[in-house]
Amino acid sequence: MSLLYALDIIGTFVFAISGIRLAAKKKMDLFGALVIGFVTAVGGGTTRDVLLGSYPVAWVQDINLPLTIALAVPFTFIFRKYIVNLKRTFFVFDTIGIALFTISGMQKALSTDIHPALAIVMGMVSAVMGGVIRDILCNEIPLIFRKEIYATACLAGGFVFFLLDYYTGLTENIIYLITTVVIIVIRVVSIKYDLSMPKMKDAPTEQDD
Repeated sequence: MSLLYALDIIGTFVFAISGIRLAAKKKMDLFGALVIGFVTAVGGGTTRDVLLGSYPVAWVQDINLPLTIALAVPFTFIFRKYIVNLKRTFFVFDTIGIALFTISGMQKALSTDIHPALAIVMGMVSAVMGGVIRDILCNEIPLIFRKEIYATACLAGGFVFFLLDYYTGLTENIIYLITTVVIIVIRVVSIKYDLSMPKMKDAPTEQDD
């Protein structure tokens, strides 16, 4: 088992937990929690594979991914009191997770010979689309559309990954590490200083005057 694969499994586990926690807040049953955890963890990769026409999708080819998500349900239920107090820890793992999903998404996209700019987008889709699907199913405005620099961090990390991969002779592990650090730093700085993308504002109408 490679280090990247091991971290990918951890990222899947943490993403699943984030979905299960939201399902718990919405008072869903165990099956509902499993579904929400599942789409959170693999929704991004599945969307990417569908857009790329890559079949069967990734989780169908690797039983470890569904098993990891299934284990996240009892884990979250049993240790829910402790998980609530581990926000910083889960923030770190969540950020590492989106970095790894960005990298793996880009690698898969680049292997299909699509334009590098679109590969960066595919990396971002891999990282954030699961959360978007989770929020929609839970009747929430997706997190990436209302606060935090999340998808933007993935795009920046993907761009750095592309530059390092194409224009340097660095080893894969070093490129993975630098890309992950870039995404982590962007997210940490955005949270610490409460940075976000500019919000859209509609023009005032006569009724508002």
